[in-house]
Amino acid sequence: MKKQQIRNSFLLLLTAVIWGNAFVAQSVGMNYVGPFTFNSIRCFIGGLVLIPCIGFLEKQERDTAGISKPENRKMLILGGVSCGIALAAGSSFQQFGILHTTVGKAGFITAFYIIIVPILGLFLKKKCGPFVWLGVVIALAGLYFLCITESFSIGQGDIYVFICAIMFSLHILVIDYFIQFVDGVKMSCIQFIVCGIVCAVPMMIFEHPSIGALVAAWKPLLYAGVLSCGVGYTLQIVGQKGMNPTVASLILSLESVTSVIAGFLILHQKLSGREMFGCLLMFVAIILAQIPAGSVRKKDNIAIKNDILC
Repeated sequence: MKKQQIRNSFLLLLTAVIWGNAFVAQSVGMNYVGPFTFNSIRCFIGGLVLIPCIGFLEKQERDTAGISKPENRKMLILGGVSCGIALAAGSSFQQFGILHTTVGKAGFITAFYIIIVPILGLFLKKKCGPFVWLGVVIALAGLYFLCITESFSIGQGDIYVFICAIMFSLHILVIDYFIQFVDGVKMSCIQFIVCGIVCAVPMMIFEHPSIGALVAAWKPLLYAGVLSCGVGYTLQIVGQKGMNPTVASLILSLESVTSVIAGFLILHQKLSGREMFGCLLMFVAIILAQIPAGSVRKKDNIAIKNDILC
């Protein structure tokens, strides 16, 4: 595996850790503000955080190369808007789902994007090798043991979270397409501004947030805005570059594992044997997804792009 792929895998893993801890912030924040308000404010915070980062990176590039690289502004704007709309839809359905279902079900159904991404990828001619599909099956089993602790049933919240999983799957595939043409940090900044605007419209119509409520929710909003949005989603965009979207979705699904760990460390919730077994299965799935197909196809004359699985 190339160094860039190892680095990108680490960035996606770090993203999963940040997102896993964000479940705590989302749960606390919803005690003070509505779903649209929470998503809109945190996205605006995330976008504002990235503006000075973009200026710093451009200055570094000019100092190093002497001139900034030309960029495709049309693709940058189109990619940022597309990602922002998908992010707004996915995060909003997730927030509403959390209001009407258990955290265990929400975590399991949200992570269903590890199945949806490769299925949608087939329509985009993104074929995957056997280790990826085996990893998907094992990851699903791991998520079941990790998240589902009561008899499974379909409710209103479950439907919302399932739609959220579809939207996040589209978000991953949209990033996979546009990241090859544009700067990831700039596209991330645009997606947050777009997501913030999209969520602000229903926020003003249905929720009418007060200044007092926003002040009371400042801690979860700052975490979700600065780390979950500003850092997490940007690491996702940068980390997905050159990675197969199915492999990326498997790594990102580790947010379910880290959310359980965060609950143990922050909320003092104990891990059961069932949950620990689910964590183990998730890690096995990630390792399988990273095995190069060439290691078991030595006689295959087809070049494996980027020396990875798919």
